[in-house]
Formats: sequence, C-alpha cells, structure tokens
Amino acid sequence: MDYYILTLFPEMVIQGLNASIIGRAKEKGILNIEAVNIRDYTKDRHQKVDDYPYGGGAGMVIQAQPVYDAFLAVKERIGFPPRTIYVTPQGKTFTQEMAKEFAKEDVLVFLCGHYEGVDERALEETVTDYVSIGDYVLTGGELPAMVMIDAISRMVPDVLTNEASGMFESFEGNLLEYPQYSRPYEWNGKTVPEALLSGDHQKIANWRREQSILRTKKRRPDLLAQADLTIREKAVYQVYEIGKKD
Repeated sequence: MDYYILTLFPEMVIQGLNASIIGRAKEKGILNIEAVNIRDYTKDRHQKVDDYPYGGGAGMVIQAQPVYDAFLAVKERIGFPPRTIYVTPQGKTFTQEMAKEFAKEDVLVFLCGHYEGVDERALEETVTDYVSIGDYVLTGGELPAMVMIDAISRMVPDVLTNEASGMFESFEGNLLEYPQYSRPYEWNGKTVPEALLSGDHQKIANWRREQSILRTKKRRPDLLAQADLTIREKAVYQVYEIGKKD
C-alpha cells in the first residue's frame, strides 16, 4: 500500500506515522507513506499558497494551482489517476467498512485542507472521495488523515503480526469487541471470568459472543439494527427492544 499525503505540514504527518505498528510496517516495506508539501508546487516566489475568498468572509482559502500541481506530480509518478480522499467535515463519516474498502487499493492519496478549505475547482479536478472522521471541525486535515491511514493499514495483509487481531475487534459484524483480560487472575478484588479459564474453546467463543452483544446493546444500541445476529440471539438479547430503557 502506497500513501501520498498532500499537506502544508509534512513533518506533522510523517512524525505521527513513524511510530508503533504503522512505523514498523514502513520499515518492513509493507507500507510506503510519503508527505507531499503543497508549498513546493506554488508559483509564488514567497511560497504563498492561500488567498482571500471571493465573495468575502473570514479566513483564507488554499489556491487551486499548487494543490492541482502537487496532485499531478503524484499522478505522473505512479502512472494512473489515484483514488484521492479529501479530508473534510462535509464528507461521509469514516467507518470500519470504509477502511476495508480503501485497504483494497494499491495507492491512496489524502488531501489535507487548512484555513477555510481548498478552492473548489481543485477539488473537482482531483478528489474521488469526501470523508469525515466526525461531526466537528479541526484546524486541518492532517490528524484525520493519520486516523484513517492507521485504520486502513490494519486491514493491509502483514501489517498486524497477529492477523486474527484485525478480524475480531470492535465493529466487526456491527458489534463491539468483548472485554479483554490479562494476568494476574485477581486484581483490586476483581477476578477474570471463569469461562476464559476453562480451556474450552467453544465455551470461550460463546462467552465472547455474548459479551459483544451485551456491550453493544449497552454502549452502541444504534449498531444492533445492522448487526449480524441469529434469530435466536435477537430474541434472547431483546434486540428489538433496544429503544427502551434496560
């Protein structure tokens, strides 16, 4: 997987993505992450990339020319028009299913806006997907891009040392992940559930399934409507009663 991040702050995204699992995947050559400095493509001698918005208003707008030329440089380098994600609160909300879909691509480009945004004409020429990480506004697109790259990369083969950890976690099948425990057996007066000590794989799987459903019902009941549940599970856990107070 190759990532190209069009940004005004390349050092911010590279430093943030050089650590932990993503950093190790980069070192192994599984991921390639490059920050493309939009300022390098401006034709202004002072490296100016923004200007006042037509029609007035607060703030500045990133000009079309440097964004488009930075995009063209990436396009020419890889040899085809890449799937390009504009990070914006106006986009579709990022989900685990979206992460899986993006992980199927060989190349992804992220365009990080700043100030009051990017000239619409550049977006029309470059962007294929408008994506948000939530209904709030940040100072720029760098942090959301890093969040999405982290989530997407977990779906890329060999990035996780234990591939099963990418399969059995929150939002798989629209359920939250079950509780996790480690040593010691007793801590602060609390013990590990006996089912996890049984050595019976089916019993453990059943307990985890039950806990996932119960946790989802308590913390994210909105997910249950689309959860992958059997008819028996829906009846046992009263999924159709999620609108009522427990």
